[in-house]
Amino acid sequence: MSADLPAFRLDPNPAPVAANERAARLVDPGFGRVFTDHMALIRYTEEQGWHDAQITARAPLTVDPSTAVLHYAQEIFEGLKAYRLDDGDIALFRADANARRFRDSARRLAMPELPDDLFLESCRKLVETERDWIPSIEGGALYLRPFMIASEAFLGVKPSAEYLYMVIASSVGAYWKGGARAVSIWVSRDYTRAAPGGTGAAKCGGNYAASLAAQSEAIRQGCDQVVFLDAVERRWVEELGGMNVFFVFDDGSIVTPPLTGTILPGITRDSIIRIARDQGIAVREELYGIDQWRADAASGRLTEAFACGTAAVVTPIGEVKSADGGFTIGTGGTGQTTQRMLDALTAIQRGRGADPHGWLQRLG
Repeated sequence: MSADLPAFRLDPNPAPVAANERAARLVDPGFGRVFTDHMALIRYTEEQGWHDAQITARAPLTVDPSTAVLHYAQEIFEGLKAYRLDDGDIALFRADANARRFRDSARRLAMPELPDDLFLESCRKLVETERDWIPSIEGGALYLRPFMIASEAFLGVKPSAEYLYMVIASSVGAYWKGGARAVSIWVSRDYTRAAPGGTGAAKCGGNYAASLAAQSEAIRQGCDQVVFLDAVERRWVEELGGMNVFFVFDDGSIVTPPLTGTILPGITRDSIIRIARDQGIAVREELYGIDQWRADAASGRLTEAFACGTAAVVTPIGEVKSADGGFTIGTGGTGQTTQRMLDALTAIQRGRGADPHGWLQRLG
């Protein structure tokens, strides 16, 4: 790490969770409910820049009621995982890509850009401190949530002059209750996630808050997830509430919506595109309409569809519902190409397969 960046100091948690209690929590951690003993923290001010880097006890934050993030939502976040490999080593997956996207999000939200070295070191130091929190169950991992909030206390519409960057860690198992399965999705006609010129390509909380009403509608309609159409024509499929989407055709080719600034440039999305192309599969990034999706599913031209993201990895889409009626994709289950992408990606993440792009960063 660059000499002009702050070094991390370790302030151990004086009351960590006992080993037997930790083991009990890791038997079935679920997703996003079991948290570790420590967190990473770095402060930023316009006068001092990035400073006071530390690994410290995870604890509640004390903030002034006028803290900028509470009123103007100036915040961004990331999501990535650390894995225990079959040989016992611990590794991060494509953390450098998360660091770059974090900078891109900061720029869009008028926030200071955290140097990649600091982002990566914060993740490494926290994982090294919390390696015993990685579950040994199938699919277990340590989910990292780096985030930054505007921490200056003031009222007024302007970028904050002070920020807190933190990383918390959560022991996780499978994202879906009951294990992996094909999901049903609801096509949102009344809501859109992002519009051209907006924050769709940034990973900020406002995008997810804007998806909650649509997701609630999907649940009321008996679906697992919501899929959004573009904000201009209400025609083109963009993404799910928190995942990118892929379509598989009877000629073996794959299509995914292009990065036009209104959808998140997913790191799992990019990984799947590259894996598929490595396997000789034609992948096209192009617009795909909801009416075409329905017609292709009916004719059999479309054989599979799946969603992807860091949390859920690769998830088959079995059924699509909307106010205009519903349709089933293929057999309604997990297709062969979907399974191939999942197997190839998890093999790299777990250190079981070749890693031709150098995506794993081993921590020992």
